[in-house]
Amino acid sequence: MRFQVVAPQSLLERCHHAQAEDNGTPITIPIWTTTPWTLPANQAVAVNPQAEYVVVQCQTDHGEERLLIAEALLSEALLRYGFSGNYRIIAYCLGEALEGLLLQHPFEDRQVPVILGDHVTLDTGTGAVHTAPAHGQDDYSVGKKYNLPVHCPVNESGRFIESTPFFAGQTIYEANDKIIELLKLKGALLREMAIEHSYPHCWRHKTPLIFRTTPQWFISMDNSHPHGLAKKDEVRVSNEVDRFLRQSSLREKALTGIKKATWLPAWGEQRITDMVAQRPDWCISRQRTWGVPLALFIHRETGELHPNTPALMETIAKQVEQHSADWWYDVDPASLIGEDDAKHYTKSHDILDVWFESGVSHYCVLNAHYGLTFPADLYLEGNDQYRGWFQSSLMTACAMNREMPFKTVVTHGFIVDAEGAKMSKSLGNVITPEMILKKWGADILKLWIASTDYTKEIILSDEALNRIADVYRRIRNTMRFLLSNLNGFDLTHHAIEPDAMLALDRWAVDRARVVQTEIREAFDHYQFHLVYQKIHHFCSIDMGSFYLDIIKDRQYTMQENSLGRRSCQTAMRHIAEALARWIAPILSFTADEIWQHLPDRSETSVFYTTWYDQLMALPSNASMNAPYWQTLMQVRIAVNNTIEQLRNNKVLGSSLEAEVVLYADGELKNSLTLLQNELRFVLITSTARVDELSKAPADAADFAADMGNLGIYLFKISVTPSSHKKCARCWHRRADIGIHAEHPELCERCVSNLPEAAGEKRQFA
Repeated sequence: MRFQVVAPQSLLERCHHAQAEDNGTPITIPIWTTTPWTLPANQAVAVNPQAEYVVVQCQTDHGEERLLIAEALLSEALLRYGFSGNYRIIAYCLGEALEGLLLQHPFEDRQVPVILGDHVTLDTGTGAVHTAPAHGQDDYSVGKKYNLPVHCPVNESGRFIESTPFFAGQTIYEANDKIIELLKLKGALLREMAIEHSYPHCWRHKTPLIFRTTPQWFISMDNSHPHGLAKKDEVRVSNEVDRFLRQSSLREKALTGIKKATWLPAWGEQRITDMVAQRPDWCISRQRTWGVPLALFIHRETGELHPNTPALMETIAKQVEQHSADWWYDVDPASLIGEDDAKHYTKSHDILDVWFESGVSHYCVLNAHYGLTFPADLYLEGNDQYRGWFQSSLMTACAMNREMPFKTVVTHGFIVDAEGAKMSKSLGNVITPEMILKKWGADILKLWIASTDYTKEIILSDEALNRIADVYRRIRNTMRFLLSNLNGFDLTHHAIEPDAMLALDRWAVDRARVVQTEIREAFDHYQFHLVYQKIHHFCSIDMGSFYLDIIKDRQYTMQENSLGRRSCQTAMRHIAEALARWIAPILSFTADEIWQHLPDRSETSVFYTTWYDQLMALPSNASMNAPYWQTLMQVRIAVNNTIEQLRNNKVLGSSLEAEVVLYADGELKNSLTLLQNELRFVLITSTARVDELSKAPADAADFAADMGNLGIYLFKISVTPSSHKKCARCWHRRADIGIHAEHPELCERCVSNLPEAAGEKRQFA
């Protein structure tokens, strides 16, 4: 398609190496387009300022003519247009020399200029681009630079407006072929051909899109509009916004406010700061047939607002409050502005940007509902909301001259499948909450959510849920053990004072205290995955693999009211009440069930409680303080590993068949010796003693224990099968079994633990 140069001689004068003067033969600039329907909106032809262009003289079906084409595309273009004959180049020029050259529109009676644009590429075409600022982002941007008219002859229905020559009232699709026929009639068409190419489609409806400019309503970010809200002419709408913007720009106020909030994860602060710093004015209008209307009256000719706009908005708002937003679409304008004004003003059919609606929730929700206060403690949404809800809430609050609408903002990633693919119905990889509830239950769903690092993409799969179910059972079974061993325990009559409790029990309560402090801090920072990890570790390692495993002997073999048994029951009572509160925000149903079985509970429901404050601290200067028991845990793991190897080799059965000797020196030897005869109860072996490291046999296994500030100590372990009989009551293998003739199958310790006997004495474990 050709754009004819209005003054050919003017073009030749801009060229270098021109070989001919104007002889009256037309000079045209060919362009090609896949959207002929945009030609009525054409306002210019753009060329690349740095490209070399040539004027080529050739013979066409219309006779001799001269074409201006980018030199790099000349051969390709002439071949595409079917000019296989002779041609000659008669002039050369740079694109920048063509700026301002006037061209005749192909079929309308008007002229358009040549403009310069960096968006013009030399990979295909002719090096000249048809420019319609109303129908494309690049065209609009370059048109703004040259102050070109933004004329959009296509209305919101996709039809040409009545003032459009040749095609008034036609849809763009109806006009497409007719424009091609008109180009042929005017002799402006060089070549028509069908090609297959990509075309923008609506992501939701999968239908083709057209680009067209429309008048929009904006909120200024930088006071470029003196009254904040503008549409073409900068008209006054809100005194509130006006007063604010005289103080500082909306952008400045927002950037200052961002620093006052807490952003989790921390990188969120920089992300929204960058977005606010770089964002353009806020377009708050949309052209849709549903939504909250921009209830304004606009002058039919000038586009200005009705002079009584603020009062009208208040009247309209009261009606909408009573009758819904649909009232605006049904109301007769004359009933609001009178018959005379109704002749000159029309209702706006634009709706508000949905982000504006959700963005004012800090005003419409927090201020309107009992029990809610401004600002919100927390805004929680996906990480795509930095450009959405977070930003619109921030902007509207700042524009209303309020404080920040939120104290803390937490963002999360999105759920993906095991392969990292986004879940969608079309892929068939969706796992719905209903599916999880049916198979695993609500608490498993919530525990899975808590276990994830929600700041990243969240993987959901059956495998992940099965793993979480295992963790859930471990937590639940820990609580079942605690509750079952509190049977018959009365907090008022049986509880042991901290100073009288056994050392291991003191440690267990102190360990729960430390974990609770860490959990509270994690909750305060919305780090739920850390809450999950700490509860899991506490139940499976601190309790299941260490403390609860050790106290089984004391709980099941000692006399009912003995100090050793009541001491560990006291510890379990404190731990159970604390643990139920820890899991309540996540495992709500399980926590409530646990609470109903907790003896002497302080409240009727766990949800009426706060953090448990009866967890007694273990003094750091105690001989068996927290680091001491951490060392014992390391030694116990080493012993268990050694026993497990012997079990695999069929040398041993259970650990109670083992006799253990620990060889150590220095502080480690002193620490192990502190337990005296009770070391065997910590290791859950029939015998256990400590000897000097130098006495270790050659086949003793080597290990190391990290004692913190005391350093790392090497030690050796020797494990041999016991040759003694098995006590029928405690299952320990002891040399003293049967020394009491009346109890030939019991060890001396078990005999002392029988009713009416003196009872066993424990100090440590």
